Amino acid sequence: MNPLKRLGCRRASVLGLLAATVLMTPGTATGAPDTAKASTLGAQAAQSGRYFGTAVAAGRLGDGTYTGILDREFNSVTPENEMKWDTTEPSRGSFNFGPADQIANRAQARGQRLRGHTLVWHSQLPGWVSSIRDANTLSGVMNNHITTVMNRYKGRIHSWDVVNEAFADGTSGQLRSSVFRDVLGTGFIEQAFRTARTVDPAAKLCYNDYNIEDWNAAKTQGVYRLVRDFKARGVPIDCVGFQAHFGTGGPPASFQSTLSNFAALGVDVQITELDIAQASSTAYANTVRACMDVARCTGITVWGIRDSDSWRASENPLLFDRNGAKKPAYNAVLTTLGGTPTATSSTPTATRSTPTATSGTPSGPRNATNAAALPSRYSWSSSGPLIAPKPDATHNIAGIKDPTVVQYNGKYHVFASVASSSGYNLVYLNFSDWSQANSATHHYLDRTAIGSGYRAAPQVFYYAPQRLWYLVYQTGNASYSTNPDISNPNGWSAPRNFYASMPDIIRQNIGNGYWVDMWVICDSTNCYLFSSDDNGHLYRSQTTVGQFPNGFTNTVIAAQDSNKYALFEASNVYKVQGSNEYLLLVEAIGSDGRRYFRSWTSGSLAGSWTPLAASESNPFARASNVSFPSGAWTRDISHGEMIRAGYDQTLTIPACRLQYLYQGMNPNAGGDYNLLPWRLGLLTQTNSTC
Repeated sequence: MNPLKRLGCRRASVLGLLAATVLMTPGTATGAPDTAKASTLGAQAAQSGRYFGTAVAAGRLGDGTYTGILDREFNSVTPENEMKWDTTEPSRGSFNFGPADQIANRAQARGQRLRGHTLVWHSQLPGWVSSIRDANTLSGVMNNHITTVMNRYKGRIHSWDVVNEAFADGTSGQLRSSVFRDVLGTGFIEQAFRTARTVDPAAKLCYNDYNIEDWNAAKTQGVYRLVRDFKARGVPIDCVGFQAHFGTGGPPASFQSTLSNFAALGVDVQITELDIAQASSTAYANTVRACMDVARCTGITVWGIRDSDSWRASENPLLFDRNGAKKPAYNAVLTTLGGTPTATSSTPTATRSTPTATSGTPSGPRNATNAAALPSRYSWSSSGPLIAPKPDATHNIAGIKDPTVVQYNGKYHVFASVASSSGYNLVYLNFSDWSQANSATHHYLDRTAIGSGYRAAPQVFYYAPQRLWYLVYQTGNASYSTNPDISNPNGWSAPRNFYASMPDIIRQNIGNGYWVDMWVICDSTNCYLFSSDDNGHLYRSQTTVGQFPNGFTNTVIAAQDSNKYALFEASNVYKVQGSNEYLLLVEAIGSDGRRYFRSWTSGSLAGSWTPLAASESNPFARASNVSFPSGAWTRDISHGEMIRAGYDQTLTIPACRLQYLYQGMNPNAGGDYNLLPWRLGLLTQTNSTC
């Protein structure tokens, strides 16, 4: 078929459609209010752009109580010992990544961020390293270790503790004696940071230490001088980690000043190993408040989950007791973060049960106090247009649409279709904050190996098993390109196809529609490819995680509707964080001719779908349930994507305070579909249930 022909059928106005339909299942905006309160640590920290994490031991991942708390409460993970030198390189050149991979892969599958700990440290160091006395040998060994370990997890770790605990205790303010300082001299820290930046330019590079929380301490001042010197000379350092192993009194009175003074040097600050003897509620609240009051304090990690998991177990220093019950300090921390505590339970539950999927009304009431529960009704606030086309000498762009977006290493990465009289292609831009979105540079991907010609409706994700970014898009077939570095627009491969040709079942049911809007999502076993036909059908193919991107077979109709406009196109499927639930969104055209979204849930990607907010009177997102504080610039809520909790192939989204990047346009616009003035805006959920 002529791929451009299908675009003509996407009319700006379709009138006289049926208002009521039934789905059959065979087989943050700038200035938007932020009033949601979460009932878990990670979810609440995320509302201020921070993470709340914990140290994780691979050997405890078989403990259901342990993993239940881990998955429910924390949105960041630090391997406790599994990335340290004695584990990762026990003998020279022989690397062991099994335990670290176990933690890293599990975290990514659940949408949790990952901190790397640690690359260069005098402790837990194999004897073969400690015995090196030749500077050239040690320099090479250190560089090779940093390079090999960082390359293993490149693109998966947001912050690395590059050097750990290099300063001496006491009043000297100088470096401690170690094989690195004694053989390489004081310059080993700079060497380590420069090597790390070369290996992974996108990761945050941190110096991490203990007993540097008191601004007046000599050790604190020694680290401060090092960071100030590095920033002055352009040595790459992005953050300082404060371990925060406190006694019963909690942080020193000057702790917030310490954080502020380091942040003023131009680095982020992080609380990296927090535990407090006897877990005083006041001490924990004071520690968290100090972080919340410093804009560049980007996250908090507690060093363990239950008291029995702590290296200081006899001091009961953590937020959960030995049975996994929340302690009073937990509620103090959640309240200080801005959340709402729920009743303390002695037996924590990892997830809520998933309703049985049916094709009728939802099968049971939803628990609004559970962080994993999605509401059955939605309301939203919309930004104004955030991203508009940027024509240049060779690109006369009329509209920008069909966005896909991930947050990675402190930036939003957006890919979108660009439409003009000559057809469709793709564009890429990135920015740190939505206020910068419209000023971001547009990189047109027809100038790359992706090439010119019809490319549209992109979807981007990081495929962790291969350590590659995938860009999925339509070309008349279901196509994809790969790239090891999402921030490099020239790194994408030439298009490849998932299928040799259109699957027979699609050809038999497509009628006068068009094969559009491919969407890939994976669970722990299989990857699924969804697509639409503008004729009331949603299709699904599958392959194994090991075979991906090859082997897509068993194409079936996953859902259908007798009114093709009620199940039209632009399907999104997501994993809901902290649950066994998947959310399906499909764009429909309403009885007023305007675009909107319907939604369904399922306990399985291969299962049937239960209506959630799935009608014109109760839509997932439609102009009727969206407020526009900056003015009603669109009546269409059309093709877009959720802001995810992670960026990998599981497509995990938070259950609370959802955000959706979408396309809208001037309600008075009309004419040729290819020339409609689509712009991108951001919806923020205003009725979050947690």
